[in-house]
Amino acid sequence: MGFATEFSCPNGHTALLRLQDSELKLMECMRKWMIQRSKSDKEYASQLHQMFTQIEKLEQSPIPGLSDYSSQLSQTWSTVITQTENLSHILRNHSDCLNSGPLKKLTDLIREKQQLKKSYTEQWQLLNQDYLKTTQQETENLKTQYRNKVKDTIQAKKKYQEANRDRDRDRTKEKYVKNTWKLQTLHNQYILAIRSAKLHQEQHYSLSLPNLHESMQTLQEKMVSILKDILQEYHKITSLVQEEIAAVHQEIQNAIMNINPSREYEYFIQMNRSPGSLPPTVTFDTSLLEETDNLEEEELQLNDLTIENVQHTLTSVEEELEVVTDTVNIKQEAVKQLKTEIASEERSRADQISLLARCQSLQDAILQHDMSLCSKIKLQGQRELLKKKINELGTRDPPPALQLQDDGQSICSIDRESGINQTLENIKNHISGIFRPKITLPPLLPLVPEAQKPLSQQSWYHGAIPRTEVLGLLTNNGDFLVRESQGKQEYVLSVLWDAQPRHFIIQCIDNLYRLEGEAFPTIPLLVDNFLKTKQMVTKKSGVILSRPIVKDKWVLEHEEVILGERIGRGNFGEVFSGRLRADNSPVAVKTCRETLPPDLKDKFLSEARILKQYFHPNIVKLIGVCTQKHPIYIVMELVQGGDFLTFLRNDGPRLKTKELIRMSENAAAGMEYLESKHCIHRDLAARNCLVTEKNVLKISDFGMSREEADGVYSSTGGMKQIPVKWTAPEALNYGISLH
Repeated sequence: MGFATEFSCPNGHTALLRLQDSELKLMECMRKWMIQRSKSDKEYASQLHQMFTQIEKLEQSPIPGLSDYSSQLSQTWSTVITQTENLSHILRNHSDCLNSGPLKKLTDLIREKQQLKKSYTEQWQLLNQDYLKTTQQETENLKTQYRNKVKDTIQAKKKYQEANRDRDRDRTKEKYVKNTWKLQTLHNQYILAIRSAKLHQEQHYSLSLPNLHESMQTLQEKMVSILKDILQEYHKITSLVQEEIAAVHQEIQNAIMNINPSREYEYFIQMNRSPGSLPPTVTFDTSLLEETDNLEEEELQLNDLTIENVQHTLTSVEEELEVVTDTVNIKQEAVKQLKTEIASEERSRADQISLLARCQSLQDAILQHDMSLCSKIKLQGQRELLKKKINELGTRDPPPALQLQDDGQSICSIDRESGINQTLENIKNHISGIFRPKITLPPLLPLVPEAQKPLSQQSWYHGAIPRTEVLGLLTNNGDFLVRESQGKQEYVLSVLWDAQPRHFIIQCIDNLYRLEGEAFPTIPLLVDNFLKTKQMVTKKSGVILSRPIVKDKWVLEHEEVILGERIGRGNFGEVFSGRLRADNSPVAVKTCRETLPPDLKDKFLSEARILKQYFHPNIVKLIGVCTQKHPIYIVMELVQGGDFLTFLRNDGPRLKTKELIRMSENAAAGMEYLESKHCIHRDLAARNCLVTEKNVLKISDFGMSREEADGVYSSTGGMKQIPVKWTAPEALNYGISLH
């Protein structure tokens, strides 16, 4: 038995509607009952509390001379009033739990019940209208046309039979034939309509309507199950004395008390402990010395070939050690401060979940400190080896690396000796060229955990983004971002939930930010808490944050970039070295002068727009752009070697042909990549290429570049932007620069 088989007639639909109305009435009655019960418990608790308050006032004015007296009766009475106050707290808590639990769920269930009734009515009407259209309206319409056409055909046949003249006979014959054709066509249509109506009727009563009723019954039964759970929860909350429940809770309490966190992982450690000792210490591979001369294990070579190399290495190590030492001290202070803050919060019995997040931040800080300390120890060891070797040499000249013998006094031998000396000199020059002075960078900064960074540095903060654009960014349930409300000095958390964007205003009271639960000193800490604990943003909405929607990866704040020394000058402004505050990455920063007109600033930013889509080892990499205020920055990777033209002027004589060919191949590979992207560089020159420390060439300066779908750039504003020096003469005629 079920709705599918027992309610196929129209009366079944009416009965189901009456059933839903009666259930809604019953549930509304339950809701009013729970509201009244909650109100009664709260009023009773309030009265008990007032009794306790009145007794407290009486006890504060004892009888003179008996202030220190305490009898068994007074102690018993004190216990009575204390437990009565405890009872008032319990009843108030029951009232609150009843409101936030069964009562809220019942209200939501009533709303869903009303929606179910509405949906069922609309679906039944849709099926019924389609059924009536096929089985009644269409067949009745064809039946009427059929009957009228039969009359017309009989009349036409009669006129045809009564016609005497040939002319009248032909006309009546034609009319008779036409009516006969229409009658037979209607006959066929009527037969098809009857067939369609029969099949529709069979499908309606055997499949469509039973499926609708079966689905209706399933949802009804689920709602009954939910209502049962609500009533069970109501009974559990409102039941004050139950021995069985007390026994169960006692067992649970005993089990919880048996948990000993210090012994939790003993068995795990026994099962997974390391079977042996630490890995073997890294040692010098002596097999490397089998075919070499005058090289010793663990002994640095200090001679006329390596003296400059060793000195430069020592200087570099000492500079790096100084920076790392400062970093270790900064991170050690950060660890110490975090430990102090955590100890203070533990004494104040702060929320354990937020305290756990602070402990994780401490763990990250300790890890960063240990890594920096390891780097410091490594550099100290290298410095000791280098200083020891240099101190052993003292003020003496370094020994020769190669013991070369003279081959006589002939001119050829003299030339050979001169050639050997020249070769040694070239080797020394080449080695010294490797250690070209590096660009000075700002000092390393201590890394701050993401949750402790300011709101403006959070990837999910989109600033004053219009509300209309939010829906286009949020795609899945739980996607969220934080934005600044337009026209108001407040922040909004926007979340996609049930295919609808929800907007929650973040409240700020006494410099603490909250939505419904716990308050936090900053919005990033509030969002981080929701992400880690998976708590609902509000109990009413049921929204849970899942995935942050980050802003455009190319957008940077000016505060995220630390400028260093000036390393050059471009067409639009100066170029500086710098670091990213987030991870201490070295960068080059191109600036745009504030006095430039808007069209030139657009041309300045066009280089960034072009570089956004290019990723190639021989194309300089874009890091991001800073456009929130002036001056505008384009942040790119820092290429330590400088521009190719200066490099050739300084180090060109020491470069081998093979190295120059390889660098030309680098340029060709970069240009081939640009060609595949339909990009016209238009200003490829040595001054616009950069060289890395490993002598890898990268193409830079895309200020004159254009992107054209057909590879042809047409100049319409005169010849100012055409590179005349290396443009074909015929191009000057038409103002066309071919890629």
